[in-house]
Amino acid sequence: MQSRYALNNNNKKKSYIKWILIIGALLIAGAAAFWLYLHDWDAERSWDALTEEINQLASPEPAGEGEKQIEEVQEESVVIPEEKEDVVTDNLPVIPEADDEELEEAVKDATVYPDSIELPEEPTFINGILIANKQNPLPSDYAPGVDPEAKSSFDAMREEALKSDIDLIAFSTFRDFNRQQELYEGYVEKDGVEKADRYSARPGFSEHQTGLAFDIGETGEEQHWAAASFGETEGGKWLAENAHRFGFILRYPEGKEQLTGYMHESWHFRYVGKGAATEIYEADITLEEYLEVD
Repeated sequence: MQSRYALNNNNKKKSYIKWILIIGALLIAGAAAFWLYLHDWDAERSWDALTEEINQLASPEPAGEGEKQIEEVQEESVVIPEEKEDVVTDNLPVIPEADDEELEEAVKDATVYPDSIELPEEPTFINGILIANKQNPLPSDYAPGVDPEAKSSFDAMREEALKSDIDLIAFSTFRDFNRQQELYEGYVEKDGVEKADRYSARPGFSEHQTGLAFDIGETGEEQHWAAASFGETEGGKWLAENAHRFGFILRYPEGKEQLTGYMHESWHFRYVGKGAATEIYEADITLEEYLEVD
């Protein structure tokens, strides 16, 4: 037989357990009500959100994933633009006023590949500047890699931009013939030949094969990489005003498609040296106009 003392202790323990269970139930009910409130008292939305949270906790993102993605992009040396179809639709060629014959010749020379053209054995230099466009292709085996002088100039430009709290990154530089072929064929499959030819060079015709072309973005603003919106960012504005001081030009300016052959790309810069870059910038002309080539 239990003593009165033991019975009192048992009763107290049962009372404590009872209150613990009641408080626990109230906390759970309160948490559930708060979760429903956060999701507009929609039970299905609340359950889906809870499931997503549990899955994220079960599979956390590795530390430093953002840095890893940037490194992978740099190793791959290319970023495929996500919204090319919309850009192509919204940015039609700006055609100058001219009679039909002049207009036809301008479009033929700049934006359309010649009917018959073979890749040369040597690249084309004019006044010491390498030219690569739809009328002046490169040999298929031309593979110099990233130009050391251009790379050094980019590094100096990045250091200068950092003083304005702008961290520039060259997310796509040299591409060899085979890599450009892979990219171009992918764009053609996605958008068709006519649209792809407006924003992507065919293999052998790409400036990226020269090792002098840099697709530039801003660290932390990856959503604007290879997008027209980059030109409206602080990094894009800074580059447009200062790149020439380091030997770079905006290769495909807005409204110049009939001259360069490609639609405006606010992120694509080409190294030509400080002297030529400054002259091109101050005259507000394209590389084709500066070299007086088609």
